[in-house]
Amino acid sequence: MDEDALRGALARGWGLGVASLEYLAVGWGSHHWDVRDEVGGRWFVTADELENKRVSDAETVDDGFARLRASLLSAVALRDAGCAFVVAPVPGDGGEPAVGFGGRFAVAVYPFVDEERSGWGEWTPDARAGTFGMVAAVHMAPAWVRRYALADDFRVPFRELTEAACDGWSPPETGPYTAAVARLLREYAAPLRRWLDRYDGLVALARERSGRDVLTHGEPHPGNIMRTGDGWRLIDWDTVAVAPPERDLWSLDPGDGSVLDRYAAVTGVRPLPELIELYRLGWDIKDIAYDAAHFFRPHAGGANETKSWELLGSLVRRAGELVPRLAPWHT
Repeated sequence: MDEDALRGALARGWGLGVASLEYLAVGWGSHHWDVRDEVGGRWFVTADELENKRVSDAETVDDGFARLRASLLSAVALRDAGCAFVVAPVPGDGGEPAVGFGGRFAVAVYPFVDEERSGWGEWTPDARAGTFGMVAAVHMAPAWVRRYALADDFRVPFRELTEAACDGWSPPETGPYTAAVARLLREYAAPLRRWLDRYDGLVALARERSGRDVLTHGEPHPGNIMRTGDGWRLIDWDTVAVAPPERDLWSLDPGDGSVLDRYAAVTGVRPLPELIELYRLGWDIKDIAYDAAHFFRPHAGGANETKSWELLGSLVRRAGELVPRLAPWHT
């Protein structure tokens, strides 16, 4: 990425004169900087690769930008509705939450938040309780905050590529992992198809219950929360969607139903086990399909690719281990 182009985007979109730009190797899936401006302000700047916001090869980077924009506008609406825990982007001079640059990137500017605790660790009781409060507030926010958000279409990104590989398709060699990924998907084709069939059945159930849909964050896990001197904050709002509440609850419940019971008591909506399963299963399926698609495109052999290959292999092998123990959802 050309950092001069990034500086130009910040100047055009927000009128920011950049005094210093420090790259931060944090998170996963986006690029981040600690930016100091010429008048002493400090900002957390994020650039997303718009190709990664697409969900099929038929989509363009403009489609990816539209999806990102809808999510970030929803975060701004939540903050404006009084959800102070939402770390939303700062609208630019034209009121937009993100600005495209370089033909393939979109940049957003956030307040720089000082934290006392964060990280991709395990849930603690305090973190779980704090996150529950934020998630419940998002779900119960006024209906008008949904006006920008897209509905969850339950689509598995680049599913057609995963299914083609399961059927024996040999993609052209585009990098060091292409052939290995194709072999892996062929080897585990049967359990992966079983997962996809199960997922489709659960999606059908969710569509029958669309009257329960709320605005959801999409990824309220320990890596997306921060504890500050003023309380908990929820970050990373690029996956916002109108969806069943279980989209945010499946990873929040410790497995004993306690969070689900509390949610029912607070909101009056009883979480459904089938939809908890839908989003738990969908998380893994979508990761598999997304990572496989990455390796079917031109890629290098760097640290990111090595980590993605390891995670993909672990998920696919897990599909093979779990399927024999899974009864069909409708029995």
